[in-house]
Amino acid sequence: MAIARRDGDDLLLEVRVQPRASRTEFAGAFGDRLRVRLQAPPVDGRANTALVEFLAEAFEVPRARVTIEHGLSGRDKRVRVRGVGVVAPQLRTVLGCD
Repeated sequence: MAIARRDGDDLLLEVRVQPRASRTEFAGAFGDRLRVRLQAPPVDGRANTALVEFLAEAFEVPRARVTIEHGLSGRDKRVRVRGVGVVAPQLRTVLGCD
Protein backbone atom coordinates (compact mmCIF):
# COMPACT_ATOMS: atom_id res chain seq x y z
CA MET A 1 0.00 0.00 0.00
CA ALA A 2 1.20 3.52 -0.80
CA ILE A 3 1.41 6.43 1.58
CA ALA A 4 -0.90 8.43 -0.69
CA ARG A 5 -3.32 7.41 -3.39
CA ARG A 6 -5.98 9.13 -5.45
CA ASP A 7 -9.68 8.37 -5.16
CA GLY A 8 -11.21 10.58 -7.83
CA ASP A 9 -10.48 14.18 -6.81
CA ASP A 10 -9.67 13.05 -3.27
CA LEU A 11 -6.34 12.08 -1.79
CA LEU A 12 -6.20 9.22 0.72
CA LEU A 13 -3.27 9.33 3.13
CA GLU A 14 -1.99 6.59 5.42
CA VAL A 15 -0.60 8.48 8.41
CA ARG A 16 1.34 7.59 11.56
CA VAL A 17 0.94 10.32 14.20
CA GLN A 18 3.50 11.18 16.86
CA PRO A 19 1.74 13.35 19.46
CA ARG A 20 3.49 15.60 22.00
CA ALA A 21 6.35 16.40 19.62
CA SER A 22 8.45 19.53 19.95
CA ARG A 23 6.82 20.94 16.79
CA THR A 24 4.19 20.05 14.21
CA GLU A 25 5.74 18.86 10.96
CA PHE A 26 6.00 16.15 8.33
CA ALA A 27 8.69 13.69 9.39
CA GLY A 28 9.07 11.49 6.31
CA ALA A 29 7.96 7.93 5.85
CA PHE A 30 7.31 5.32 8.53
CA GLY A 31 7.11 2.10 6.55
CA ASP A 32 4.09 2.55 4.28
CA ARG A 33 2.78 5.55 6.24
CA LEU A 34 3.47 9.26 6.35
CA ARG A 35 4.84 10.24 9.76
CA VAL A 36 3.42 13.48 11.12
CA ARG A 37 4.71 14.97 14.36
CA LEU A 38 2.14 16.98 16.32
CA GLN A 39 2.67 19.27 19.29
CA ALA A 40 -0.82 18.47 20.56
CA PRO A 41 -1.31 15.74 23.17
CA PRO A 42 -3.54 12.72 22.44
CA VAL A 43 -6.18 13.91 24.90
CA ASP A 44 -9.81 14.78 24.16
CA GLY A 45 -9.25 14.59 20.40
CA ARG A 46 -6.73 17.44 20.41
CA ALA A 47 -4.17 15.52 18.34
CA ASN A 48 -6.85 14.63 15.76
CA THR A 49 -7.91 18.26 15.53
CA ALA A 50 -4.29 19.36 15.15
CA LEU A 51 -3.75 16.78 12.40
CA VAL A 52 -6.79 17.98 10.45
CA GLU A 53 -5.69 21.62 10.77
CA PHE A 54 -2.10 20.82 9.77
CA LEU A 55 -3.10 18.81 6.69
CA ALA A 56 -5.69 21.40 5.62
CA GLU A 57 -3.01 24.08 5.71
CA ALA A 58 -0.45 21.88 3.93
CA PHE A 59 -2.85 21.06 1.07
CA GLU A 60 -4.38 24.55 1.04
CA VAL A 61 -7.95 23.35 1.54
CA PRO A 62 -10.59 24.24 4.17
CA ARG A 63 -10.54 22.09 7.32
CA ALA A 64 -13.99 20.74 6.40
CA ARG A 65 -12.40 18.91 3.45
CA VAL A 66 -10.07 16.87 5.68
CA THR A 67 -11.58 13.89 7.49
CA ILE A 68 -10.09 11.05 9.48
CA GLU A 69 -11.78 7.94 8.07
CA HIS A 70 -10.06 5.32 10.20
CA GLY A 71 -8.02 5.33 13.41
CA LEU A 72 -9.56 8.07 15.52
CA SER A 73 -8.20 6.56 18.73
CA GLY A 74 -4.88 5.20 17.46
CA ARG A 75 -1.63 6.46 16.00
CA ASP A 76 -2.25 4.92 12.58
CA LYS A 77 -4.90 6.79 10.61
CA ARG A 78 -6.42 6.97 7.15
CA VAL A 79 -7.17 10.55 6.18
CA ARG A 80 -9.19 11.77 3.21
CA VAL A 81 -8.44 15.19 1.74
CA ARG A 82 -11.32 16.08 -0.57
CA GLY A 83 -10.92 18.13 -3.70
CA VAL A 84 -7.13 18.26 -3.85
CA GLY A 85 -6.03 19.65 -7.18
CA VAL A 86 -2.30 19.74 -7.69
CA VAL A 87 -0.09 18.50 -4.87
CA ALA A 88 2.73 20.96 -4.11
CA PRO A 89 6.18 19.72 -5.19
CA GLN A 90 7.55 19.66 -1.63
CA LEU A 91 4.62 17.47 -0.55
CA ARG A 92 5.12 15.14 -3.52
CA THR A 93 8.59 14.39 -2.22
CA VAL A 94 7.28 13.68 1.29
CA LEU A 95 4.38 11.59 -0.02
CA GLY A 96 6.42 9.73 -2.61
CA CYS A 97 3.82 10.33 -5.32
CA ASP A 98 3.89 11.89 -8.77
